[in-house]
Amino acid sequence: MSELAGIVMERLTSEFEAARDPGRATGMAAYMRDQFPFIGLPAPIRRARARAALTGLRAPDADDLRAVVLACWSRPDREFQQFACDYLAAHVRVPGPPFLDTVAELITTKSWWDTVDTLATHVVAGLVRRHPLLTERMDEWSRADDMWLVRTAILYQLHYGELTDTSRLFGYCEAQAGHPDFFVRKAIGWALRHYARTDADAVRAFVAAHRDQLSTLSVREATKHL
Repeated sequence: MSELAGIVMERLTSEFEAARDPGRATGMAAYMRDQFPFIGLPAPIRRARARAALTGLRAPDADDLRAVVLACWSRPDREFQQFACDYLAAHVRVPGPPFLDTVAELITTKSWWDTVDTLATHVVAGLVRRHPLLTERMDEWSRADDMWLVRTAILYQLHYGELTDTSRLFGYCEAQAGHPDFFVRKAIGWALRHYARTDADAVRAFVAAHRDQLSTLSVREATKHL
């Protein structure tokens, strides 16, 4: 672990533990279907504590980022993984294309929507935007066996707006239209609904053309505001 990573983890642990709330932790774990234990820090408190922990520290390089996020992923309490996602999103301009392998490791371990969606729409989104050759990896992820990689491929362009590669967005949605998992079907609807803010007619046309293949959930989410 790098020196900076060690300091970050020491400070972060101290800040989080000082605010531990066992009563709230029980409810937070239940909300996440008891997938992970929690310290009991709502997002505003967690982020305030994280800011305090990072005060005065230098910006991380790519090695620091990897060390911090992997250390966070090794901790049992979910707030550490949530912090890691925020930390990466804040420094997404630092790492180069090889860092996508680290992000894939995070997406496919301790996987749930709270971390995967931040990684997809902020971290993967930023890496691919800065390094367009990584779109080939998105093509691979869109066909992956791991549903969280599929969800990431569908969602990474969520905030691209007019820069959205519609052939990829629609292509991924069509390819996974019959996916059996809720989280993939939901992602299809969410991605289409969001893109409808940019081109509603294109989304209407896509849904109309593929209504027989798309799940009811995907159609409902995609057309919610059309």
